Amino acid sequence: MKTIHNLLIALGFLSLILLAVSGLLYQAEILTLGASFTLLRWSAYLAAGMVVLNLILYIFKRPKGARAGLSALSIIAAAIAFYLPYSFYQTAQSVPPIHDISTDLINPPKFDAIAPLRADASNPVEYPGEETAEQQREAYPDLETYITDEDVDAVFAKALQAANDMGWEVVASNAEEGRIEATDTTTWFGFKDDVVIRIQQVEGQTHLDIRSKSRVGRSDVGKNAERIREYLAKL
Repeated sequence: MKTIHNLLIALGFLSLILLAVSGLLYQAEILTLGASFTLLRWSAYLAAGMVVLNLILYIFKRPKGARAGLSALSIIAAAIAFYLPYSFYQTAQSVPPIHDISTDLINPPKFDAIAPLRADASNPVEYPGEETAEQQREAYPDLETYITDEDVDAVFAKALQAANDMGWEVVASNAEEGRIEATDTTTWFGFKDDVVIRIQQVEGQTHLDIRSKSRVGRSDVGKNAERIREYLAKL
């Protein structure tokens, strides 16, 4: 029984390790995105089983000493390995399957300097159209143009500083055109999402619009909307 318990403890830790490396192996271009997601999914299945089995053994066998501590840590590791993909899945089910978000849905800011960097991206640089806009209106009605009485130059300076504060890689910034383009790279899988910011004067006020678009994936799982909200909050 001790051998079985030791194996289950090890598998609990293994589930968390597999979860972590699923993204790292994709970043290293060792696995395709599909293979990485498959590894992530199976790590969650393994984790769910290890939480249940290790809990049963912990409750009924009452391990002592070092084994008790390792068993508890294994349960925690497996619980984390299950919860992260599960929460990811739940979020994906609650948001529309879109990957291009803009505060201006009539005339979204256009990518210029970043366009060549997206040449091999599965999601084209062009805005998808009205279907995406309608889904965004329903899911993220709070995302609107940032309007202020400050002058354009002051807003541009603040906008550029906010982009740097977000940790984005600023690809281009043109004060005369009122345009900032940047790339944000996610930590786990290393996904690259591109951002373009447009600043212009409209009827005596300064309007700032921001668009965030994923390079890969049909759904961004709400990440682009979250990024825009965080950015606007900094302004």
